[in-house]
Amino acid sequence: MRITILAAIVLCLIGAGIYSIASNNKKEVEAVTASKQLFVATDGDDDNEGTKEKPLRTIQAAVDQATAGTTVYIRSGTYTDGFDVTHSGTKEAPVIIRNFEDEQVIISGKEKVMKEDAALVNADGKQYITIQGLTIQDLNADSPDFAVMGIFVTGNSSHINIIQNHIHHIGNISDEGNAHGIAVYGTGKMEQIRVMDNIVEDLTLGLSEAVVLNGNIDGFAVTGNTVRNNNNIGIDLIGYEGTSEDPDSDYVRNGTVRGNVVHDNSSYGNPAYGEDYSAGGIYVDGAKNIKIKRNTVFRNDLGIEATSEHKGQYADNIEITENAVYENNYTGISIGGYDEERGGTKNSSITYNVLFRNDTKDLSGGQLLLQHDISGNDISHNVFSASKTGLFIANDFQTNTNTTMDRNVYDKKKENSWVWKQQEYNDFEEYKEAAGQEEDSAYIEVDYMDVSSKDFTLKEGTTAQAVID
Repeated sequence: MRITILAAIVLCLIGAGIYSIASNNKKEVEAVTASKQLFVATDGDDDNEGTKEKPLRTIQAAVDQATAGTTVYIRSGTYTDGFDVTHSGTKEAPVIIRNFEDEQVIISGKEKVMKEDAALVNADGKQYITIQGLTIQDLNADSPDFAVMGIFVTGNSSHINIIQNHIHHIGNISDEGNAHGIAVYGTGKMEQIRVMDNIVEDLTLGLSEAVVLNGNIDGFAVTGNTVRNNNNIGIDLIGYEGTSEDPDSDYVRNGTVRGNVVHDNSSYGNPAYGEDYSAGGIYVDGAKNIKIKRNTVFRNDLGIEATSEHKGQYADNIEITENAVYENNYTGISIGGYDEERGGTKNSSITYNVLFRNDTKDLSGGQLLLQHDISGNDISHNVFSASKTGLFIANDFQTNTNTTMDRNVYDKKKENSWVWKQQEYNDFEEYKEAAGQEEDSAYIEVDYMDVSSKDFTLKEGTTAQAVID
């Protein structure tokens, strides 16, 4: 009898479990099938139903109705309202806000009167949101007291996709102003942020960055974007600025910066920087576990930089690989802090990159700049071609420990130099002996496929290719 009762209890529990699973599955199916479309058009009316035939007039009116599973389609035209994302989506039923087909949708901030931090598109504490295919422009300020932004994501947002947008002419012209094209600030914990295939250009950034991820962000991809013609940093991944509510997790981590084209970003002439060439194309500032791969980075101040601006903190486990870095004003790739009051770079690698004729302004940055507090880094399998300065490596600090350098190729075309721990060498063999590195590296003439078209592929069968393989 006791066995029969126990069996009955088990069957009841199993039945309850099956009902629970079925109920959850039903909810998931309902979430998927509940997907709907809302349309916005400049000749619409916010009292309309939001159909294609009877569209709404403002984007915000549509977004307010856009619960999980809704796609908001915006028809061509110029909109001056911008919008705040109201509802989250789910994995099965995201909220998508985008242009209709290939129509041009312009969100303009020209009519906004700025009195506080403002963005034309805001998402605070939302999940499973896609913002796609929008042109966001003309939001400007002249004040050190607030920042202006094209797209701003904050709070504990997650699974956010920012895709195929064109962001331009956002700016703050104050001497100490701040502006961003795309800003993702993890004040709470963020996961799975994707910034893909956007064009971000012609921004007046003041002290800030064109595309920035800052704070408690765990898992991201910044891929396929074009970031150009901005007057400060192009792409920035930041830690330890006090952004996160959790100081132990106040850094960006576990992500990829891949396939971006980043060029002509310079702080020279920016009122906040004067005549300094200090803007990185891609900048890692205290972030961790990041792969920077197959980007094309040229005519910035610094091509790619990985360090921390905060003493005692580090850019850690940063893999900089297979990038084409050329004709940047100060240097090609830089690791370590710019002075002894900064942090540094550790456990990172610089491999299989082409660094071609950087240091165009003769600022003694060379092709590779090794600065303060670097340790445990691997620099190998790279190809270096010097600019008219002839300088390959600039290392003006003694705080360079456990650096492994080998199988690099140095393009022998003129009088060249290497600076290692504050000492300059004009002879490759003397440099190798002083550094105790580069046993299998080579100082030879390099043949690229087509320098005039910026094809830095090495010709097959060359000695250079054999060295780095």
